[in-house]
Amino acid sequence: MSERRMVVAQADCPARRVPDGTPLVIPEGTFVTITQALGGNYTLTYHGQMVRVDGTDAHLLGLESTSIEFPAPEDDRIIEGQVWQALGSVYDPEIPVDLVNLGLIYKVEIDQSSGRVDIQMTLTAPACGMGPVLVGDVEYRVRLVPNVKSVRVELVFDPPWQRHMMSEEAQLQTGMFY
Repeated sequence: MSERRMVVAQADCPARRVPDGTPLVIPEGTFVTITQALGGNYTLTYHGQMVRVDGTDAHLLGLESTSIEFPAPEDDRIIEGQVWQALGSVYDPEIPVDLVNLGLIYKVEIDQSSGRVDIQMTLTAPACGMGPVLVGDVEYRVRLVPNVKSVRVELVFDPPWQRHMMSEEAQLQTGMFY
């Protein structure tokens, strides 16, 4: 979505300030301007600040929500495939490709006894100002996985991200396959 449009918050809506990821709440009845919609997430202007609303909360702005659903758990274990599914639902804010296919997720470790998921990820560029927002997106989405009690994301830059780390599909989609 490239056109700007104004919407009114239908209920209190959680958001994160760009680029530092500070959480805030857009109060019900507040007018906001949508500046970008990529990967199911929305970038808005709120009180002169750029903020990001996760697509799972879009209904709070009167918009279509992104749905991420998992089957009811059979036990108290975290299913690794569901963690990867959640990670695959997080998109880079500038490149309309998910973080998994971009090759930004380096490692996932699950501690079943504590319900914690540890993730090592990188960014396409070390100085990317959206790093804290992407980390927040990852934490938010992975916490939706059944039996996940906490998520710890570590940004790492070794090895540095390179184009060849992308899936072939992502390389084709972005025109970087050659």
